Amino acid sequence: QVQLVESGGGLVQAGGSLRLSCAASGRTFRSYAMGWFRQAPGKEREFVAYISWSSGGTVYADSVKGRFTISRDNAKNTVYLQMNSLKPEETAVYYCAAGPVFGTVYSLYDYWGQGTQVTVSS
Repeated sequence: QVQLVESGGGLVQAGGSLRLSCAASGRTFRSYAMGWFRQAPGKEREFVAYISWSSGGTVYADSVKGRFTISRDNAKNTVYLQMNSLKPEETAVYYCAAGPVFGTVYSLYDYWGQGTQVTVSS
């Protein structure tokens, strides 16, 4: 059974930092893209970043470049999203996802975690 389990969300003040984790299990993701998306109330799910599990190559949404860093730990089967200089408008549920096709569109991803809430107060 494939599982992606996110953790690390919470409440932080504007300008603060959080690190999200996504623990993957149930299959091999070595050829997959591991992505982070977010969804605010009343809005569509939005791409944040993805990483190639095999090469470590990364792609970021323009809105988070220079502030967010996606990384992975192969030994722990875990992907991370380090978020710095957070803004109130980035309050959302953050989702981890895995898919065989590299891209920024959420429909490309086959597996999803349950999400973790990030709230940034002003």
